Amino acid sequence: MDQKKQDKRKDQILHAALTVLIRNGYEHSRMDDIVKESQLSKGALYWYYKSKKEIYLDLVNFWVTKYSVTINHLAETTKPAPKQLKSLFNYFIDQYESDPDPFKALTEFWTIAQQDTDFKKKLQKVYSHFLEVLEKIISKGVNDGDFKKVNLRITAMSIMLNIESINWFTLFEPHGVKAREYIQTITEFILAGILKKK
Repeated sequence: MDQKKQDKRKDQILHAALTVLIRNGYEHSRMDDIVKESQLSKGALYWYYKSKKEIYLDLVNFWVTKYSVTINHLAETTKPAPKQLKSLFNYFIDQYESDPDPFKALTEFWTIAQQDTDFKKKLQKVYSHFLEVLEKIISKGVNDGDFKKVNLRITAMSIMLNIESINWFTLFEPHGVKAREYIQTITEFILAGILKKK
């Protein structure tokens, strides 16, 4: 089987696994559910993955690859740092509005990571990379004179946690607040706190 066909099959399995995860939760998801959802044979599924855990760890990789390209690009652009941060917030809210399923799954992965060291390590690696990207943007802003001198790690963590708060909208009734409105307001709060007064 050629690589293109293998990649297509893996994508089919991972999309099915995501659907099953959101519908059943990790604990109640079974390989048979993923087989049924993917419309592939059990043999085909086991050719690529030996266990449910292996599939879901690869699903994290799948998203990292998908989102990292854009996130890294935003940090590499020559735009001023405040615009880079706004673009980053907008990117995540656009992703959430177009497909909230990965955000729903992330809350499930947080739960799994509390019990499973492999998931914990995987998510720590993802978040460490994201923090580095944020620190790079903030550092650029400080060096260019757009941002106050701030603790890079604490500021990056604050921004990351506010971006992650999009997940709240997948779990709870928003009480009349739309996710986009919330993110735009948070973006302005954050920028107001770190922008250097000129």
